Amino acid sequence: MSHRFLVLDEPFRSLWSGKDPFVAVEALDGEVFRELEGRRTLRTEVAGRGYFVKIHRGVGGAEIVKNLVSLRLPVLGAENEWRAIERLGELGVDTLRAVAFGVRGGNPARRRSFIVSEELAPTASLEDYCGLWSTHRPAPALKRALIGRVAEMARAMHAGGVNHRDFYLCHFLLHLDPPPTPDRLRVSLIDLHRAQVRAKTPRRWRDKDLASLYFSALDIGLTSRDWLRFLAAYFALPLRLVLRQEAALLAHLASEARRLQTRFVRKLADGEMT
Repeated sequence: MSHRFLVLDEPFRSLWSGKDPFVAVEALDGEVFRELEGRRTLRTEVAGRGYFVKIHRGVGGAEIVKNLVSLRLPVLGAENEWRAIERLGELGVDTLRAVAFGVRGGNPARRRSFIVSEELAPTASLEDYCGLWSTHRPAPALKRALIGRVAEMARAMHAGGVNHRDFYLCHFLLHLDPPPTPDRLRVSLIDLHRAQVRAKTPRRWRDKDLASLYFSALDIGLTSRDWLRFLAAYFALPLRLVLRQEAALLAHLASEARRLQTRFVRKLADGEMT
């Protein structure tokens, strides 16, 4: 991406007419969800409609080095999310609609960028919607439909070269108007700031996404039959072939889920889960 790139749709094209968008976006008011030295996330309203705003101010050279030393890929700006939204749209995977995006600056440590997307409402995250399934059983047809939809979204995403890197149930939003039924479901994938877009998703990153999804669904009351149904839908193959061809993946899901659980407990004990 060039050192300066800007896309503005309404209402921000009119709202920021004659203004520097990189200054104007900083002036937006609203409920702040995250405030870090190099990144700010907030919800704002324009003409009675809600929007989510992510502002990246550059992570600094030290942060880049720290991530690379830890073998983590640093998030340098809003470009990841913009590219992932575009690709998912091409793939037919419901996601956010970005109405403003800008990036400027050549130095990755100081590059400034932002992305504004329409609020998806009314919705509920699948983490919340499915959270009571362990004690309040859902209608079987609706549960099967949701499992199938998530599997289809994951398959299309990975087949199209996108891996999410935060692939948890909380980042799937179920649309509630009209009320979901087995034959009428809309689910959107959000929070794509860490996503990677390639011609083909490496198996390592595919498996990491699937392990994260598995971990996030451990406590919602799914049965082994539900997991097998997901795998058959994800691979679009008879289950006997999946079990034979993907034995390594099944072992990885179990071990990675244990690792994620250990990390979650550690962060909770350290007070990082805020």
